[in-house]
Amino acid sequence: MTLSSALFDTLDEGEILGLAMDHVAAAGPYGAEAGYLTVDGALVPSRRNGQVHALAVDRRVRELAGEDGPVTVPGLPRARALGLRGHERLHGYLVVTSRSRPTEAERSLLATLVRHTAAALSAAFAHRRRREDALELYRLREERTALQGQLISVVAELGYQRALHALMADVAASGGGEEAITRALHGLTGLPALVEDRFGRLRSWTGPDRPDPYPEPDPVRQDAMLYAVGRQAGPVRVKDRLVTLVRPHGEILGVLALVDVRREADDHTLRALEDGAASLAPELAHLRNLAEVESKLHRELADDLLTGTDEASAYARSEAVGHDLHRRHYVVVVQWSNRTADEPFAQTVGRAASAVGMHSLLTRRSDHVVLVTDDRPHARALYEALARETGTRSGTIGVSAPCDSLADIPHRYQEAQRALEVRRHSRGEHYGTTFFDELGLYRILGPGNDYRELETFVHEWLGQLIDYDSRHHTAMVETLSQYFDCGGNYDETAESLAIHRSTLRYRLQRIRDISGNDLADVEDRLNLQVATRVWKIVLGEQAGERRR
Repeated sequence: MTLSSALFDTLDEGEILGLAMDHVAAAGPYGAEAGYLTVDGALVPSRRNGQVHALAVDRRVRELAGEDGPVTVPGLPRARALGLRGHERLHGYLVVTSRSRPTEAERSLLATLVRHTAAALSAAFAHRRRREDALELYRLREERTALQGQLISVVAELGYQRALHALMADVAASGGGEEAITRALHGLTGLPALVEDRFGRLRSWTGPDRPDPYPEPDPVRQDAMLYAVGRQAGPVRVKDRLVTLVRPHGEILGVLALVDVRREADDHTLRALEDGAASLAPELAHLRNLAEVESKLHRELADDLLTGTDEASAYARSEAVGHDLHRRHYVVVVQWSNRTADEPFAQTVGRAASAVGMHSLLTRRSDHVVLVTDDRPHARALYEALARETGTRSGTIGVSAPCDSLADIPHRYQEAQRALEVRRHSRGEHYGTTFFDELGLYRILGPGNDYRELETFVHEWLGQLIDYDSRHHTAMVETLSQYFDCGGNYDETAESLAIHRSTLRYRLQRIRDISGNDLADVEDRLNLQVATRVWKIVLGEQAGERRR
């Protein structure tokens, strides 16, 4: 009775279980091996459980699935898991061991202890439920208060929106424009407002602290910023600015921003910035439409760049069509087996290029589309985008080496065509993207080659050795050439050079160290052998002709 009173005096389930485990021995020759409580539908072991047989006992108790049953405890002949059951649920288990057979009275006492423990747990769990219900009621009251506050905020928001829309309506009525938008935003938010074109050049600023001169944009950082902002919905904080893109039909036409150095902007400020961008979009779209009227000039510029044109004229025309020709460019040739190079396919290529972030001038030829793009294309991005657009992967893309000047573009166009042809006629995969500067030996094959390309190839593979020979008055290139001419035979090579075999081994090792190429590698060996032959015969003859 004293134990029963103690069990019901506490409302802590763990303490109730602990009292039962401590007093099991008072009922007879018993011991408490382990105890468990049901928490959120799972059995949780008591901290009083022993560690020696914990895993085996845990496994067996969970296998009982709510029923009473025997438990194996090494060294003890009798052990049983007794369920602590309430009216509607299992509250836990009490695992009891016995060193001798208990009497009927002792079993009755143990059963009484188990029933009293289960009843005490039922009372504790019921108290917990009442407490949780009270907390839930408190939460609901807090939620009601919060909803009332939100209602007040909505009323205030509607008033702000009416003021904002009235201001934007005035802007539209006055003819709109970038200056009108930045003036309205500055007047509404108190923050400096600005508009930049997509390249990062300032078009309009209203408010204090305008930089003078305005910083020249970094193309790489600008593109990264546009990409980061474009991936998120709504204005995005970029350092001390809140930035949103103006892109009425998916294409970025410009950037609208507020300078918020002290991070004072609230939801109203963000909404004003979004509405300002929506009001600015038609104006920039109109300007863009004017540029599209001159789309013929856009294509003519690309055609002239591929055949060669005056640089001053090209730069002026590129500004007129919204393309920055001052950056390093690449020529990209696209050919798809199931598509003719007509206008719809050219538009498909243009969409795919824009989708992967390529800024380019586009034109077409009889069987392929040409892009003059301001950055090195990703190895697979354009190809994968076109595969999705066309529904087939049977396409080939050739990419030139970089163009350091506009005068390089016609030659780079030939390189892109050669890269495409090498891919199309390769013995392996015919489809995909091929870069000219990764062709190796194949760069010097095909029509239209000249000594400049041969010299580039030789310099790539033998340049370090040629420079070493020039500085140290050695004959490393001649040794390598003779080694290949003798089929890699050490004795014949040493004899032809009139040197000892060990000297030849030393020179070949020095050639590996200086050039960084492995003579045992099949590709390196092939390219080195071709390069030495070109150096010895073709360029040697050219140098002789120049001297004569």
